[in-house]
Amino acid sequence: MAKEDIEKLFDLSRPKKMLTLDGGGIRGALTLEVLVKIEKMLAHATGKGDGFRLCHFFDYIGGTSTGAIIAAALARGMSATEVLQFYTEAGPDMFDKAWILARVRHLYETKPLADQLQGVFGTHTTLEPQHLKCLLLVVTRNVTTDSPWPISSNPRAKYNDPNRPDCNMKIPLWQLVRASTAAPIFFEPEVIQWDPTNPAKRFVFVDGGMTPYNNPSFLMYRMATLPQYKVGWKTGERHLLLVSIGTGAAPEVDADVYSPGKNALSNLAGIPSALMYGASVDQDLNCRTVGRCIYGAPIDREIGDLIPRDAGGNTVPLSEDLGRSFLYARYNAELSLEGLRKMGLGDIDPKKVSRLDSVDALEDLSRVGQKLAEEVKIEHFGSFV
Repeated sequence: MAKEDIEKLFDLSRPKKMLTLDGGGIRGALTLEVLVKIEKMLAHATGKGDGFRLCHFFDYIGGTSTGAIIAAALARGMSATEVLQFYTEAGPDMFDKAWILARVRHLYETKPLADQLQGVFGTHTTLEPQHLKCLLLVVTRNVTTDSPWPISSNPRAKYNDPNRPDCNMKIPLWQLVRASTAAPIFFEPEVIQWDPTNPAKRFVFVDGGMTPYNNPSFLMYRMATLPQYKVGWKTGERHLLLVSIGTGAAPEVDADVYSPGKNALSNLAGIPSALMYGASVDQDLNCRTVGRCIYGAPIDREIGDLIPRDAGGNTVPLSEDLGRSFLYARYNAELSLEGLRKMGLGDIDPKKVSRLDSVDALEDLSRVGQKLAEEVKIEHFGSFV
């Protein structure tokens, strides 16, 4: 980002737009199909044509695990189509089976994923402004301190002071993303020497999905508005838009994850997915209660979708400000058999597309993503376009 671009980020007279991307392994291909649609739609609506990138519209992009890979690529200036091509081509390498003896510790080799990330982001790229086109948030979990570590590129943040020996901005971007994707059982942890001068600041990281922020939407809202984080954006339906995209939900498919008929390794491999699903729903619900939901599937049969409606059941028009803290749109697909059938995709095996390592189901994941993308409308972006 150039100096004038950084100044725009903190210009409170301008409305701000945020984009968050869930974790979910190779199911990120589903997310990317939605992003391709959004990018094309906004390129047309803004009249910016083929040179348009999502980082030109969104001021802050964040993600967890596979969402962190996508978010970092978009913040670097890649198009959604380019990132989707990367997933299609590199997916099999990123989920390369580990040697049989190593599988006692983890299912997949770490080096292929690290190599792919270094290839996309470069070995020396960091969170410093000259390397990014917008603000970036990467969610990790620090096992050493037993706490979530959401790492932001905000140049005003406390731990981004360039005079600090442990400055967040100086950690290689590929390594931060690798830390966010180190799903237990699937990949071994990532070890990062945060302060080169202090051996005590050598930390072990695992997948950010092992925090409450596998869906980082409400986390980003807090980090963008709470004064302690020093971004300080205004709240309000005219000031703030948050778009959140999931990697598919499969509660019915995962319901037997602890079945006594499954072996221990199979049960363990299902834990990340179960945790990610629960965290995602909670973040989504927080956004719909504090923000104003423009679009989103029903949370459950009791509370529905929480989109504001009048006494006659009609959606309240966006021209009527309801005083919520931000506008919010959530796109996610139901990967159960029932959900797939409703989308006209009943031929797809829900057990295959629900796995975090569904490399052999990439084509089906793309079909689901393309179907979900049909739900995206320019009206969901309100007056922010």
